[in-house]
Amino acid sequence: MEIKLVHNELLQETVHQARLPQGGEVFVLRKPGFQKKYAVFSTKYGSLDSKFRNPGTGEVVAVPDGIAHFLEHKLFESEDQPVFDRFAELGASANAYTSYTVTSYLFSCTDLFPQALATLLDFVQKPYLTDENVEKEKGIIEQELQMYADSPSRRVYTNLLRALYHDNPVRIEIGGTVESIYKITKDDLYLCYNTFYHPANMALFVIGDVDPDEVIALANEHILEPKRQLSGPIERFYPEESATVRQEQVQEEMVVSRPILYLGIKDNHPGTGVEMLRQSLVTNILHKMLFGPTTELYTKLYEAGLIDESFGSFYTSEPQYGFTMLGGETSDPKRLMAEIQADLEDKLTKGLDEQDFMRQKRQAIGEFLHAFDSLEFIANNFIRYHFRGVSLFDYVGILEGITPQDGEKRLRQHFAPDRMAASLVLPKGR
Repeated sequence: MEIKLVHNELLQETVHQARLPQGGEVFVLRKPGFQKKYAVFSTKYGSLDSKFRNPGTGEVVAVPDGIAHFLEHKLFESEDQPVFDRFAELGASANAYTSYTVTSYLFSCTDLFPQALATLLDFVQKPYLTDENVEKEKGIIEQELQMYADSPSRRVYTNLLRALYHDNPVRIEIGGTVESIYKITKDDLYLCYNTFYHPANMALFVIGDVDPDEVIALANEHILEPKRQLSGPIERFYPEESATVRQEQVQEEMVVSRPILYLGIKDNHPGTGVEMLRQSLVTNILHKMLFGPTTELYTKLYEAGLIDESFGSFYTSEPQYGFTMLGGETSDPKRLMAEIQADLEDKLTKGLDEQDFMRQKRQAIGEFLHAFDSLEFIANNFIRYHFRGVSLFDYVGILEGITPQDGEKRLRQHFAPDRMAASLVLPKGR
């Protein structure tokens, strides 16, 4: 088994990388002098992947929404000692998360790292599913979904995605719906597990003051030989999505003291691989220039009492979707919406300030370098970009190559008024 060294001169960091005979890859970034050690074991499988080809039979199957998140919950259950108790005995803190495209299992510790890593690799590969414990979990997840439904900030976000998208599964809550989770069976879970938790569809990233050779050897020892080999990439099927927004505005009344407004802009061309990362970086620079705390717009809205510290914006994308989202609490959602739209139209007419663009780009580079002090940031983003076919080490190089002309092009491509939708949560009875 060959261990490859990937070095980044600017970051002065070297990743040890190995492809295991069983399939899948292991990445180790040594951080001498760091007490904490962090590991994340991930599968390229998220809530979007509800329709796929069964690698065993060749049949195209559709499973209930929320099954990836359901499976994440169930892997922490074992026949004997609960998984969290095992980590606690080692002085390690464990967790997991499911996104639209990735499910990750992780832990951090200061001591007994080899034992904690072995525990992580072992429990993720040994699902314990019974009809009884699957049924019991449905009630637990129903409560979680109800908690989300009762959260105004979550509702305004989810409602906006439903307004932006006609059929793309990103419009569905990652945990699914109460109706969909009660359709999930033990057999469904095993089908998804056996399809997506194949070593060739997974990756391990470890960071801290560790010996890369020892980590890779331990991973090779504990990652099991698959029962079948993958003949190619797992086939996933997604519905065709219209270029238009489904609904220009959606609103709901809840128990809140002030209205909440989120605006969304649908991106029909998020790209793939390096191009997707590049496009994302350009868009994030534009967010700082258009909506950031140092902009004239932000100052104007704040002084008028239309926004407060809750106001913010972000852009996110995967090959299957992309969108800008911005907003927060406001005293006058109608006026806030009009002010933002008018400012965008003005920027589209006048164009960007090149000096401001370059200043924001330099700041973005500095923020990334500062974030590289966080083990969690490095590990989770490395895995995320790896599954997209690009390295986190490419981030700064791509960012440095971005020009104001790229910003102008992206401004006109993405911030189009006809791809904007609004979501409001209003106080009940007003």
